[in-house]
Amino acid sequence: MTANASDTSQPAVTTPEAQRRGNYIRLRTIIWLRWTAVFGQLTALFVAQRYYQMQFETGLFYLVIGASVLANLVAMFVFPKNRRLSERENFFMVLFDLLQLGALLFLAGGLNNPFSILIVGPVAVSAAVLSSRSTITLGLITLIMASVLTQFYFPLRTEQGFIMRIPETFIFGTWVAVVIAVVFLGVYVRRIASDANAMSEAFQAAQLALSREQKLTDLGGVVAAAAHELGTPLATIKLTSSELMSDFPQDSEVHEDIRLIHDQADRCRDILRSMGRAGKDDLYLRQAPVCAVVEDAANPHVSRGKTVHLEEASIDGTAQPEIYRKPEIIHGIRNLIQNAVDFARSEVWIETSWSSETITIRIQDDGRGFPPSILGRIGDPFMRRRRNAKERARNTAYEGMGLGLFIAKTLLERSGAELSFANGPGPDAARSGALVVVKWPAKAVQVDQSQGRVQLGENSPITG
Repeated sequence: MTANASDTSQPAVTTPEAQRRGNYIRLRTIIWLRWTAVFGQLTALFVAQRYYQMQFETGLFYLVIGASVLANLVAMFVFPKNRRLSERENFFMVLFDLLQLGALLFLAGGLNNPFSILIVGPVAVSAAVLSSRSTITLGLITLIMASVLTQFYFPLRTEQGFIMRIPETFIFGTWVAVVIAVVFLGVYVRRIASDANAMSEAFQAAQLALSREQKLTDLGGVVAAAAHELGTPLATIKLTSSELMSDFPQDSEVHEDIRLIHDQADRCRDILRSMGRAGKDDLYLRQAPVCAVVEDAANPHVSRGKTVHLEEASIDGTAQPEIYRKPEIIHGIRNLIQNAVDFARSEVWIETSWSSETITIRIQDDGRGFPPSILGRIGDPFMRRRRNAKERARNTAYEGMGLGLFIAKTLLERSGAELSFANGPGPDAARSGALVVVKWPAKAVQVDQSQGRVQLGENSPITG
């Protein structure tokens, strides 16, 4: 049983990183941010000239800022505002803003300008929304630009013509700060954005799995209702046919026809009974003893060639509690059991225990257990185990993305459970494989029967 091989759905479709990350930025967002930048640049130029009497190449300043204004106007009138930019278009948008900012710093003192730290902004934006290649490219351009601005720039001049310059040591310190900011912010924002995207995609998969489980449960309710409603007429047909058979000789054609009707009624009963086992969700079965819910979750995997032991025990002598048969509980437990059956050598143990305060399910197998390198990361979405060259050459074991365990963990935690993952005591013990413990506070899932059973009312038709 391993953490990265528990995906119960079809293998995830691998989408190129650029398509996943860079194709959802709207042109309207870029236009709005650029107008904000233009306003800030004009304000800084106005304040520096009006209140500090700084001398600038004003014409060149307005030319560089005007390039941004022109680019925004073209984008506004040529393209629809609701257009979503591609990875390539987003890259050139960010590159244009980076070069425009570099040109302004070139005209305003280079790294002597306190606003020079702003050149790390486009790299942070790229790390959040663009591909790794685009981010690295913009990072290298930023470092080259910062290096050039240490030596080549128009100096900052006061009204009297004095040049404002910080010591060379501080110039070098600013350059080092820019380098560190580019690397650190790029990596930091990249990791945060990657984790957020992975969690978002995994939550969507979990929601899809829960929706599918709910539809299967609803379908089971329809089947159970049909079996219940058709039971009485089938019993009547069987009883009537049995009485008619006694009225005709056994070798007559009428007797054979009646026997056929009798046998087909039995067949319909058996079909409805087997279909009813596939799902049981009417109002009277939305709650069940906890062991029955666990058995329902384990049922699809008990005949897959491994021995599944179902054990139950009361910790403090209390009666077996009834819990709500929520789809997220059944699907989450089923995922954990499937993972155990997939990687067990021959046996899987499912222990259900309860007390007045807690309900606990322990799932353990006799396999190799969770790899120690990923034991602390179990439950993270899209988790891969790092393998050495020898393991990659062998490559005989199924390797998933950890999405199945993430879905199970998410669904069960949503119901109020706490999950813990560990391995058995060692290879010499019978239960040496992976161990998953699911523990609920009793009040989170247990049906309140302090007032006795209440009237549930009529079953409502399933819609949607």
